[in-house]
Amino acid sequence: MSKKASGILLDLESQESCGSPSFMSHTPSKDPQPTSGDDDGGDVGRIPLEEWLPITESRKGNVFTATFHLLCSGLGFQVLLLPAAFAALGWVWGIIILTVAFAWKLYTTWLLVHLHEAVHGTRLSRYLRLAIASFGVKLGKLLGIFPVMYLSGGACSILVITGGKTIKQLVHILSEDDTVPLTTLQCFVIFSCLAVVLSQFPNLNSLFGLSLIGGVMAVAYSTAIWSLPLTRVLQRNHQNNVSYTIKDTSFDNIFNAIGLIAISLRGNNLILEIQGTLPSDSKNPSSKTMWRAVVISHVIIAVCMFLVSIVVYWAYGDKIPATGGPIGNYLKLYEQDYSKRASCFIHITFIINCLCSYPINLMPACDNAEMVYVTKRQKPCSVFARMMLRVSLGLVCFFIAVGFSFLPYLAVLIGAVALLVTFTYPCFMWISIKQPETKSLMWLINVFVGSLGASLSVLLVVTSALFLAEKGLHANFFRP
Repeated sequence: MSKKASGILLDLESQESCGSPSFMSHTPSKDPQPTSGDDDGGDVGRIPLEEWLPITESRKGNVFTATFHLLCSGLGFQVLLLPAAFAALGWVWGIIILTVAFAWKLYTTWLLVHLHEAVHGTRLSRYLRLAIASFGVKLGKLLGIFPVMYLSGGACSILVITGGKTIKQLVHILSEDDTVPLTTLQCFVIFSCLAVVLSQFPNLNSLFGLSLIGGVMAVAYSTAIWSLPLTRVLQRNHQNNVSYTIKDTSFDNIFNAIGLIAISLRGNNLILEIQGTLPSDSKNPSSKTMWRAVVISHVIIAVCMFLVSIVVYWAYGDKIPATGGPIGNYLKLYEQDYSKRASCFIHITFIINCLCSYPINLMPACDNAEMVYVTKRQKPCSVFARMMLRVSLGLVCFFIAVGFSFLPYLAVLIGAVALLVTFTYPCFMWISIKQPETKSLMWLINVFVGSLGASLSVLLVVTSALFLAEKGLHANFFRP
């Protein structure tokens, strides 16, 4: 264990006890009141932040709650982008890259799970805390704040755009005269209102019911998406003019497809937060329970991802829309080719999954907002204050969605920066905190994997910018 990391944590605890929010907190106490310190008076007035903040307010989770939190946060609407990536990469490279990326994510997840309690006496229940403990206060915040907040607030804004436009498509399918009675803005309002209401659960552990529903809905629409075309082809005993020829073999198009695969493997920004809801002691550390949940959830996620990718590409081939853009482009395949009942089922389960994913993705932003409130006021948030903070964050996400409704087209460009959270930072965090012997096997693996992730992020930023420059971007500000 790094003595430097322990020293950073102790310094930050002192700052927090004086009311300076630093995105860190000390080991939780048993008394949910400001604690008196030791005999030397060094801890006088220290507040139990862990027990007052929504991520760690309840540590009564178990393997089932963690599994469904991981499933809901890890299997989302991005799975629909995978067939488009296969259409740009082809069979062989599509399968190889998806397999390598999934194994890579699983490895960095293992690192994060075992870094959760790597600093003695402290549970690092937030990704940003681990970044600060690993890289220092200034560098940790510099490297961690933007990608973590993008993966929280940015993901919620994209959920508003995606869910709102899917509501509009559903209304269009249900309308008898082929008209859409609701505007896109009205659909955004409907989705945001429902999502903000669902975000009022007091803490992360209490979101288990939503995660259960969201995970089941994700598996349901993923299963429908690959089983419907498979059933149709098997019934007809042939495919209609399907070609697997790669139309665009340009460098930027191929790397854009790789970016789509990379951003579909989301969820590492919530690993530590979900693990923070689990009880832990010397005999049964939270890492054991968490790793069991990771294995169970990722088996389900892998099955869904690979079946959707392979079967949909096999059924549609070059008919799959070009990489990037709104999820609705891919859902239209099912609107056109299948019965209204089947299409409605996919759209409804998709919308429910987006609604259930919203609160768990918003939770890190809620936690940071409450961190500022608690450290300034030196008391826990009241029910009203917590509600107002979450409504405010929901309004911010809504206005970003309305003002920048073209965000899905920028998913690879902006997401390439956030990919560092999944593929790069955990490797260097392990080296910083665990301090393996230089040139040992773990040191070499983490240096290589971390450096490769950083290089991939830079390449994706460059190639996605070139891709957008070539294809163009319709930046419809405040015109969803």
